[in-house]
Amino acid sequence: MSERLEQDFPLFPLGLVVLPSELVPLHIFEDRYKTMIGECLAGEREFGIVWLSDDGLRNVGCACQIDRVLEQLEDGRMNILTRGTRPFRVLERRGHLAYPAGLVEFLADKDENVDPALVDEAHDAYADLVRRATDRDPGADELAEMGAYEMAATVDFGLNAKQGLLDLRSENARLRLVTRLFRAAIKRLDFVDRAQARARSNGKVRFG
Repeated sequence: MSERLEQDFPLFPLGLVVLPSELVPLHIFEDRYKTMIGECLAGEREFGIVWLSDDGLRNVGCACQIDRVLEQLEDGRMNILTRGTRPFRVLERRGHLAYPAGLVEFLADKDENVDPALVDEAHDAYADLVRRATDRDPGADELAEMGAYEMAATVDFGLNAKQGLLDLRSENARLRLVTRLFRAAIKRLDFVDRAQARARSNGKVRFG
């Protein structure tokens, strides 16, 4: 079998989208998922999170590794911290295990040269958004280590936008998309700032 395929890969359908490098806390309480996570811990295996949207289960998800167990309760429930690792596509669902699983194909990006101009645009937009939202100024060394996934993983986008990023097999395409998303978020912040300023002024323009 190809190294890009894995049989009986554990799947966790959830109402969220995870990106590679993203840290996600999970509360595990259902018996089937307690079994699944227990096996992943014992075998140091990944499992996959797939978005269970209003339109059904998406085919492309993100594999996750368990970063650490935050809390283990006597009844088997646990709180864990997971980290997204790599995208995959579900080719077939498997129903013979105690938990959801499937035949999955891990997805590689197409062979291309990443455009430095797109990288710079995305880094500039991301840094601007971080400064406006948090008053923190990302340094050049920090930005140099961040691709589209790494930047997007730190911003609370909508699920459709995150799924769109996960579906793309081109870093250049992802950089274009995150740049648009960052700029849209900046515009929303500017709008909120203006609305708050108007509220504070009671609708009057103040001079001096």
